[in-house]
Order: sequence, then C-alpha cells, then structure tokens
Amino acid sequence: MKLVTQHTRRIKEEAKRLGFLSCGISRAEFLEEEAPRLEKWLKQGMQGEMRYMENHFDKRLDPRRLVDGAKSVISLLLNYYPSEEQVPDTYKISKYAYGQDYHQVIKAKLRELHAFISREIGEVNGRAFVDSAPVLDKVWAARSGLGWIGKHSNLLTQQVGSFYFIAELIIDLELEYDTPVTDHCGSCTACIDACPTEAIIQPYVVDGSKCISYLTIELRDEIPTSFRGKMDDWAFGCDVCQDVCPWNRFSKPHSEPLFNPHPDLLGMSKKDWEEITEEVFQKVFKGSAVKRTKFKGLKRNISFLNSSD
Repeated sequence: MKLVTQHTRRIKEEAKRLGFLSCGISRAEFLEEEAPRLEKWLKQGMQGEMRYMENHFDKRLDPRRLVDGAKSVISLLLNYYPSEEQVPDTYKISKYAYGQDYHQVIKAKLRELHAFISREIGEVNGRAFVDSAPVLDKVWAARSGLGWIGKHSNLLTQQVGSFYFIAELIIDLELEYDTPVTDHCGSCTACIDACPTEAIIQPYVVDGSKCISYLTIELRDEIPTSFRGKMDDWAFGCDVCQDVCPWNRFSKPHSEPLFNPHPDLLGMSKKDWEEITEEVFQKVFKGSAVKRTKFKGLKRNISFLNSSD
C-alpha cells in the first residue's frame, strides 16, 4: 500500500510539473450510472449528425475495453483561459480555439507523463486520450474529484471555473483513488437562461443538435434557418454558458505559450471576418482547432450570421 501511495504522489507531482492545472485518479471500471443516461440521450437524437457518438457504446462506458488490464483512469485538466479576448461587436470564436490545437499540445504532455511513469515506476501499459476517442472525459474527471458536472454539462470547479481541457491517461497500474466532490450549482440557472438557442433543455441535459458549437463545427449541412438571429455572432463554437457561470469569476489566465492567439486574431472586426480570404485564414489559424470547420465552413457560418443581422 505504501508503494501505491508513493506512485500516486509522484504521478501527481509530475503532472503539476508538466503544467496541468490538476490531476485526479479513479478506478477503471464500468460506468453503471452513465449507461442509461447515454442510451436515452442517443435515442432522443440529441447527438444530431455526430454519428460517431453512437459508435463504441461499450467502450465509452468501460475503459478496460480500451486498455487491456486497465486499473486506473488518470484525469488531467489544462487551463486555456486567455489573458485577452476579442474586440467587442465582432464575430466570435470559442476561447479554447485562440491558440494552437489543444489535441497536439496535450498529447505531447501526456506522452511525457506516460514516459515518466514507465521510467520511474516500471513498464506500464496505457493510452492517452484527448477528446478524440470514446471516453466520457467529464464523467471520469468528476469521479476523480476534479470538479462536478454543472447544469450546462461542463465540468466545474470552485477554484477556477470551467475554462480548461480534460484529458486522460488510462493505465494498467493500481493507484490511490480520489473521491467525487459535491455539486455547487445550487438554484442557479444562469447558463440555462442565457443559452441563445435554448440547447440546455433541462438542468444537466444539453440537446447537442441545438448547441451553437455543434451548428458551427460539427454540422456539415447548411445551418437550419430556425436558428437565424439566435447565434449571438458566434462563428466557431460558443462560450455563453461558461461566460455567464458565476464560478468563472475565478478563472485565471493560462501560462501555456502555445495557447496564445495569432497577433491578428483578437483585433479582427466584423468587416475583417466577412472579407477573410483563404490566405488570411491559413495564416491566422495555422495549427488552430478552427481548421476543423475549414475555410468553407467558417465562411458558411459568417454568411449565416451576416444574414441574421
């Protein structure tokens, strides 16, 4: 037991050294409570065109199907809250997309953490996950005591709010496990009241097919005209439910240089966005998550917003 405690402490210390905001650990097991919730959400079609959400149902609920002999899920948070934001009265993108694509930044840190574990503790089998595999990251983070899942379905912490990425390292090493924290949303409905498209249909339930992030990133077809005038000038993603959350009063700027925006981004006016060329798009969003929607998709979003004015 002493060795397990020592291993756990060293892993958390290394995670902190690598720049992670916090690190929590939970036992790798079947997510019994989540199974009926996920099934109901999918049956009601709230995933929209995100068909991949329907795949690998069993793997989403049991990490041992992703990593043979998995014993621990190490959950990690990485802050992305910016020190500066876009100018007022412009087309907006989510803060998480200001800098370099987080997948690459976090994967590199996770590889370092895995290498540290293998080097310092012994050969450990495992896999790193960053929002790109069938892993219910917010659920694992909550089980690991890193926060609670708020009414807007994002992970929340009393200390720093919700502007951070969640990642996992699932390994076949037994460690000490953390316990969940209590929900501190109380009677607050700020996120529900503020959602421009009424995507938060009830506390803790988000209809993904109505979410602005889905409409501007995941949706490949034309944005339905029923959302005209409801998009609040969001051209890529949406931060409204996080911006209005009282717990985000405690957000502090990140210290990751790779998340700093291109110098031209924050000052772009509506006219700049409307006249953006593919050349400017490639320059400003080089290596950015905005590339997911491609130039054509961004132009579609801006055109839709422009027609709503």
